[in-house]
Amino acid sequence: MTERKSLDDWKEHIQNILESTAINMQESDADRKKRRSELEANAEAWFLYYFPQYTFAQPADFHIHATRRVIENPEHYEVRMWSRELAKSTRTMLEVLYLILVGHPLGHTPGLYIGEHGIEERHERQKKKYVLLVSNSLDNAIRLLMPYKANLEYNKRIIADYGRQENSGKWQAAEFTTTAGAAFRALGAGQSPRGTRNEDTRPDILLFDDVDTDADCLNPSIIAQKWRWIEEAAIGTRSISRNTTIIFCGNRIGVDCCIERAKAFADHSETINIRDGTGKSVWPAKNTEEEIDRVLRQKSYAAAQKEYFNNPITEGAVFGDMSYKPVKSIKEYDYLVCYTDPSYKDTNDYKATVLVGYKENEFHIIKCFLEQTTTAHMLDWHKQLLQLTHGTGCIYYMEEVFMQDVIRKELNESSRKSGIPLWIKGDRRKKQDKYTRIETVLEPLHRNGRLYLNEQERYNPHMVRLAQQFKAFAARSNAHDDGPDAVEGAVWKINEKILLNGGHGIIISGVSQKRNNYL
Repeated sequence: MTERKSLDDWKEHIQNILESTAINMQESDADRKKRRSELEANAEAWFLYYFPQYTFAQPADFHIHATRRVIENPEHYEVRMWSRELAKSTRTMLEVLYLILVGHPLGHTPGLYIGEHGIEERHERQKKKYVLLVSNSLDNAIRLLMPYKANLEYNKRIIADYGRQENSGKWQAAEFTTTAGAAFRALGAGQSPRGTRNEDTRPDILLFDDVDTDADCLNPSIIAQKWRWIEEAAIGTRSISRNTTIIFCGNRIGVDCCIERAKAFADHSETINIRDGTGKSVWPAKNTEEEIDRVLRQKSYAAAQKEYFNNPITEGAVFGDMSYKPVKSIKEYDYLVCYTDPSYKDTNDYKATVLVGYKENEFHIIKCFLEQTTTAHMLDWHKQLLQLTHGTGCIYYMEEVFMQDVIRKELNESSRKSGIPLWIKGDRRKKQDKYTRIETVLEPLHRNGRLYLNEQERYNPHMVRLAQQFKAFAARSNAHDDGPDAVEGAVWKINEKILLNGGHGIIISGVSQKRNNYL
């Protein structure tokens, strides 16, 4: 970012704060104190009043629960592995400013006071005094600290209720102290934090925001070195005897990264993706399904998984770019198998149906349907394929574990309504783990030029998804692999038939392929 652009952004940010924080000039002191007291008793209401420019969308449940944990626990270590567009940095800023200006709830800090009946003990809120914000570089840390400084300096509602915050003698971009004595400092990972004190107070809020970078995550030794600095130098600035809040914000952009390591030490850690386990937006008040779909369509599968689903993918770890070839006439193939992985247990998985043909020692993926959809829609795919394969002797399979009463009922009902019988056999083989099966059976075929995707279907969205799932396939990955799983099932069944007919089939190292019993 250029200096001019940074300055323009700063001016725009200030203008938004000024415009959104108008105050009631006619409000009496008594009404102001009453309003402030009511707001301080409810963090969500406090956020809404003092920071309307950031609270335009109703918070999700996970936002509310996260805030409650941080505010109610003066000594707390939390890891927020939240997707992009879930306001992890903004939410954290609102909580930090609350702890600086209001403090943790009553009852945490005892004190002695002179009352009507002499010396008595009361309890007051415990305010935090020193915020250390760490990011992957000093520039990025300053950028993340900018909204804190801007609101303390220009937010008219904060100034009206808590007094002037700007301390002209200690008010720099990377380090500033309010008139009430609360200090803020930005620090880049690896920089020396020595001398990080606010008078006699060590940092009691440690924020680690986007400390990982894509480049660092490619080098395990760099991650190990950075993590050592975080543990020993950065977290080492805290006081043993003073309650401290530690928060990590970021995405899991690498299999080994600092935010992933922080989970082992946290009092609470959570992974929140842009969509939940049912495939729905976790924050529909801000991110609608249509908006999410539009953004995800603009990114590759791997990029979307890393940024929005905390699932870093090393593309091409097993398959790389898939090979394409024009397919033959459907009746030219020696063997045809349609195989379905219905993914019935997890609504967030993809249902996959593939048509695979075998000819001249090659396996061709002729047609593919791969989508997060209903069972009824999946059965419609089979009707299309029945028309395509009519008169060819193509055999249809589905994983036997999924051939349950619910699917059987839908299958029979679909056949009755359409008048088209759907004869699908159950694959009863005892399967190894999915990664081993796919890697062992399909990778040698791909590597030796024997597995091809249909060139004519290259830009069909279903075939595009299949190619993306192959490219994202890797050990210990959370990437979807329902498409490759269905292809493995079809290839296995074709190979089984080749062997039964006296052919040589494919050699699968360490895997026994025996005749199955069919439905």
